[in-house]
Amino acid sequence: MDPTTLNPELSKPTIRERFLQAYANLPLGSRDEIIIVFEDGPVSWKAAYFEIANDTPRGVKVLDKIEKLNIL
Repeated sequence: MDPTTLNPELSKPTIRERFLQAYANLPLGSRDEIIIVFEDGPVSWKAAYFEIANDTPRGVKVLDKIEKLNIL
């Protein structure tokens, strides 16, 4: 039996998966736009993608903030 049938939460995409899907669907021109702002400056979609794809500590902070703000 498929475990996602018993627990629908298992099939729910993670914030990382949702970000990567959203990024893949963005028009190329939109990737330079700012998605969030930290105390040390703004973060564009491109910069966020780089950090998240490379599993950096800043990428974790980006995902946390995106999730807290319900951006995705």
